Amino acid sequence: MADPKSHYSMAIQPQQPPSSVTGKHRILITAPNFLRLLSILFSAASIAVMVTSNQTVSLFSLSLEAHFYYSSAFKYFVAANSVVCLFTLLTLILNFLLGQQLLMRRDYYFYLFTHDMVVTVLLMSGCAAATAVGYVGQYGQDHMGWQPLCDHVAKFCRSTLVSILLSYFSFFSYFALSLLEAYSSISSPFPSPH
Repeated sequence: MADPKSHYSMAIQPQQPPSSVTGKHRILITAPNFLRLLSILFSAASIAVMVTSNQTVSLFSLSLEAHFYYSSAFKYFVAANSVVCLFTLLTLILNFLLGQQLLMRRDYYFYLFTHDMVVTVLLMSGCAAATAVGYVGQYGQDHMGWQPLCDHVAKFCRSTLVSILLSYFSFFSYFALSLLEAYSSISSPFPSPH
């Protein structure tokens, strides 16, 4: 028969969490930083493609130049992606410098989640603005009398399309990040704020 004293001491010993919880916790910490890094790469590539895309063609002895800075929507698109790159890079640096202890604080996590939602909306607005102008450039708008331009500046339009697609990949990275953080907030226990 077991000694009642040894049974009591076993009952109050803290249990170690299963390794799957620890692995899950590790994924919930590293995956957001990986998605942020992906977003930086996609946004930086999008900026590079958009800024370097230009084309000059001659039509009936007229020179037509296509460049992103002729469109306020494309300028906004580049600015939005630049802000995303900058703030995401700062967030990554802060996360690595301050380490895991700050990431597990509920108040910091709330600010981080809010930051990521604002960045997601900013990316979505930049993508939407560039997509609208790109659509009109590709197909025109008959009711307004706007003719399609991509028949004449196809290289510029292809580069613009690639840039917009890269930015959408950045948006989807941030959208996945927001979903992951929402899931993490309901599935991970946070210590109480100090």
